[in-house]
Amino acid sequence: MDENFKSDESLYRAVLPKDMFWKKDGTLSSAAFFDKKGLSVDRGYYRPDIEVVDFMHEILNGSIVSFKVEECNQVNAKVKYLPSRNNKYHSEVHGKETKELSNKQRKYLATHAKIVAK
Repeated sequence: MDENFKSDESLYRAVLPKDMFWKKDGTLSSAAFFDKKGLSVDRGYYRPDIEVVDFMHEILNGSIVSFKVEECNQVNAKVKYLPSRNNKYHSEVHGKETKELSNKQRKYLATHAKIVAK
């Protein structure tokens, strides 16, 4: 794995079942993409969804949603590969000027994310 992301690569995020992250109609709120330190995600690296979900659920709780690197590119969000000691797939999505995504970026990603596992 390297620092290069192809536009069709999937990114995955765990989202807790809190009301602030989900709208009443069951769709994802842009609040699920708010993090001042950069949006923590796992890169898919072309693994099957079930493999990613099983891996993430070993250490994280909540639903798993996914979106493509291309969708980050559409809103000028930067995807950075930042593996940790315990997670070689860990990455972050940063805003254009800061690590925090803008409201527009968060809303766009929330509307394009798909629920992979509840």
